[in-house]
Amino acid sequence: MSDLAHHDVHESTGVENRKLGMWFFLSSEFLFFGALISNYLLFKGQVPTTDALHPVQFYDIPFTSISSFVLLMSSLTMVLAHHALHEGDQRAARTWLFTTAGLGLTFLAGQFFEFSEFVIKGAGLDVLPVWSSFFVLTGFHGAHVFLGVVMLLTLFATSVRNGELSEAQGLNVELVGLYWHFVDIIWIVIFTIIYLIP
Repeated sequence: MSDLAHHDVHESTGVENRKLGMWFFLSSEFLFFGALISNYLLFKGQVPTTDALHPVQFYDIPFTSISSFVLLMSSLTMVLAHHALHEGDQRAARTWLFTTAGLGLTFLAGQFFEFSEFVIKGAGLDVLPVWSSFFVLTGFHGAHVFLGVVMLLTLFATSVRNGELSEAQGLNVELVGLYWHFVDIIWIVIFTIIYLIP
């Protein structure tokens, strides 16, 4: 029996309702991040790059590149988790879900370390508008990563408790996967705009 027979499907689109809802949610999130990125770009150009407190003077590109690579690799492990569940390999799915959450936490630890270094060197929300926009943008993304980690660990705990993930929970894995890939794609855009473009 097909998946469509087990879940409510939106009549006009033929897409499962929860999946359609997730796409609408992610679309609205694109607008939020677009506004925050635009805000950062607006303030970034208002402070000379020679200013000792401008963010570009603080960036550690190699460190942030490693953190970014860790987050991008978590997209691969998320795909592997979904594939393993589709193949009926519950143990592998559980392992990859936990690995994805671990990579997300590693990225967050790197971001926390980076923020701490900036604050120690004199940066802060009240120093310059560009710093406020930087912290709000990257912090908002970090909050999304944290939420994704919570969802991943919830799925992992459910799998451990029940011994497997049911078909309905399998859809949850797919929805969390969509969310997680969105978070990774947004970070590519943020990393490029903030750290790589002068």
